[in-house]
Formats: sequence, C-alpha cells, structure tokens
Amino acid sequence: MSFQNLLIDISNGIATITINRPSKLNALNKATIEELHEAIKSANNDSQVKVIILTGSGEKAFVAGADISEFAHFSVNEGDRLAAKGQELLFDFVQNLSTPIIAAVNGFALGGGLELAMACHFRLASDNAKMGLPEVSLGVIPGYGGTQRLPQLIGKGRAMELVMTAGMINAEKALSYGLVNYVTTQEELLPTCHKIAGKIMRNSSVAIGKAINAVNANYKDGVNGFETEIENFGACFGTEDFKEGTTAFLEKRQANFPGK
Repeated sequence: MSFQNLLIDISNGIATITINRPSKLNALNKATIEELHEAIKSANNDSQVKVIILTGSGEKAFVAGADISEFAHFSVNEGDRLAAKGQELLFDFVQNLSTPIIAAVNGFALGGGLELAMACHFRLASDNAKMGLPEVSLGVIPGYGGTQRLPQLIGKGRAMELVMTAGMINAEKALSYGLVNYVTTQEELLPTCHKIAGKIMRNSSVAIGKAINAVNANYKDGVNGFETEIENFGACFGTEDFKEGTTAFLEKRQANFPGK
C-alpha cells in the first residue's frame, strides 16, 4: 500500500511510520489522518510487527498541529463531526491498539500533534521538542482528546494552565511533568526507541495487548478496571504464550513466544 503523506519502514519486528509533510511541518489534514489509520491498522494486523514507532519527518516537527485551512470556515455541526470522526478514526484507535505504539517526538508537537502523541502508549522526545495545546488562541478548544488525556498524564492543574495560556513547554519540562518518558538528542531518539522496542519484543505480544486493554480500562467511564484486569488475567491462561512462558521459566531458558 502506498501513501502520499507517510513513509513506512518495517524491519526486525518494528514498524516505523513517519508523517511526511515537511513543508507543512507535518500538520494533520484529513488525508493524513485517514492514511495514518490505514497504516497503523495494517501494522497492527501484521503478525510480524511487534512494536510501532510513530514520528515526523525532518528535524523541526513531529506534528505541528492540525491543518487549520481545512476547517477555518466550518459550521457548528461540521466542527462536531470533525472531532468525532478524528477521534474514532485515529486518536481513540491508537490508544486502544493492541500493538504497542511509541511516539518519537522529534520537534514541535502542538495541538493535534500533541494529541496524537498522547494517544500513543508512551512518548520519547528529542531535546529540541516543544509541546503544547494552543487551540484557545484560535478561539477553539482541543478536539482530538487533548482536554482528557493531558490531565490524565500531567494532572489537572498543569493541564488547565497549558490549555488556558496556549503555551508551550520544552522537552525537559515535559519530562518533569511525566508527559514523556525520556529525552534524548535528535540523533539518539529513534535508536533509543528501538532499544526500548527490543525489550518489549522479548515478551508475550498477547499478554502485552491484554495489559494495554486493562490499563486503558481505568480511564473509561462506567468500566471497572479491576474487573477488566481479572478477566484479561484469566484469559492469558488459555494462550500458547502462557504455556510457553511458564514452561520456559520452569526449564530455566528464554521463552520463545508464538504470539498466540
């Protein structure tokens, strides 16, 4: 499958998806959101892919926001549909993906860009990265989950300040806030992501998918995360990965998980 706005590389069990609109600082337009959905879905369905890394092309931006020109003249109903469709197609889809997806934030992650990074399971940033939700400076609010995920990650007070001031924070402050897990140089960003991916890939992909589901359950209204954990824990006992993992442990050898 070919894409106009993405670069795809799959090797050694890792799918690297690069948003490639450098002239627009990789801004998200409708076509890019649709392509990201298809690319991520394809990687998630590929049994050879164990980890997905999402990043932006160039050294300036991960994603510098949404493409404002596409919705500047939208009506109330059109704005509502824009947010609902985007969340369903990409942002919620990414958050609930069973394959681990890491955001490699290699520059500006603003508006929809930060929302996309926050939807990923965790984030690494290069030391030149800047992050923020500047939507109120345009007379609108974050519409792709930003008002929900940012407080979950950094706390209500800090999130309120960032949203209301439309300000940006640098990578070190993002690290201190818990918004990103690591800060590296630009050159070491992807290699560090690959190093972490390698650690992930040694474990059961089935168990990881169920763990993602259980962790996410804690943040869903009307869902008891403990009950989801119990259900997923029990389900693991019926998998080939569980049989292999426990057998390998008892035989004092490294497990070779079949991913089933």
